[in-house]
Amino acid sequence: MTTKPTVLKDSVLKFLKLDSLIENFTGYVEARIELTKIEVKEDLAKGLAKVAVFMLMGAVLTLFVILMSIAIALLIGKSIGTFGGFGVVAGFYLLLGLLLYSFRNPITEKLQEQLIQIMKKKKE
Repeated sequence: MTTKPTVLKDSVLKFLKLDSLIENFTGYVEARIELTKIEVKEDLAKGLAKVAVFMLMGAVLTLFVILMSIAIALLIGKSIGTFGGFGVVAGFYLLLGLLLYSFRNPITEKLQEQLIQIMKKKKE
């Protein structure tokens, strides 16, 4: 009994020439899905590569700041004492941290706006 409706359905589809249209449409949908998968993988790879480069740059910059801070502290320490030089540099970083903390909301909003603009450009 299950073969009769299938045979009838197949014969109607062939009569209306819809069987090839359905096959073509199915193939098109499958191809679009595969293309989307490939595009997502490419975008993910590009994003991960950028993150890796930024992390490496951040590590190098951090190392630079630490070494320069030590050098400046030792230079200041020659005139006011070793611990005084490190205290001045530490005070500078404390002041910088307090400024960043007090202006965190405007900084966050500005970064969000810039990221939104970058994302809009990528979609176009």
